[in-house]
Amino acid sequence: MQFEPTVYVVDDNAELRESLRWLLESVGTRVETYDSAQSFLDAYDTRNPGCLILDIRMPGMSGLELQEKLSKLTSDLHIVFLTGHASVPIAVRAMRDGAVDFFEKPVDEQMLLDRVQGVLKTIGEQQSKKMDRAMLEARLELLTPRERQVMDEVIQGKRTKAIAADLGVSTRTIEAHRAKIMEKMRAGSVGELISMVMELRIEQ
Repeated sequence: MQFEPTVYVVDDNAELRESLRWLLESVGTRVETYDSAQSFLDAYDTRNPGCLILDIRMPGMSGLELQEKLSKLTSDLHIVFLTGHASVPIAVRAMRDGAVDFFEKPVDEQMLLDRVQGVLKTIGEQQSKKMDRAMLEARLELLTPRERQVMDEVIQGKRTKAIAADLGVSTRTIEAHRAKIMEKMRAGSVGELISMVMELRIEQ
């Protein structure tokens, strides 16, 4: 299931929330706003990637406490803090714990917009890589155990005769396996096949 990257605004100031909604929606960004950290946490689907614009001081759970809770979840959230209660220790803690940026109120709208759009671009690239990897993994699952054996020998640079000798079969059998491997992996060349497999192994 694919989700559209979203910008979440969590701030107890209703006027600011609506102002940021208008700003972000003006450039076609999907936006959800919440008046507290808990209301966001209750509604958030961890499968959905996005950018979280987060206040520090709010009634109940603080922004830093929410950041800590989110760090324990498996999610693709990039946090941008926007606060009127900044201090060096708070900023250092927020960035150390994984925030991508930290702005003080009032913030330059264009500066914030540029940063958020940069974050969304990064998320889009990450999601694209995940989809490509999932596609390659699905293709790999189509291979039989013998085809995997042959593929491992092929990507080591071994020729058909050498692979046939290693596996105790005919060269014609190896050629048939190679053709099936190339078809299932949708590789146009041995070089492309090697690139696919190495990419998966590096990710793993």
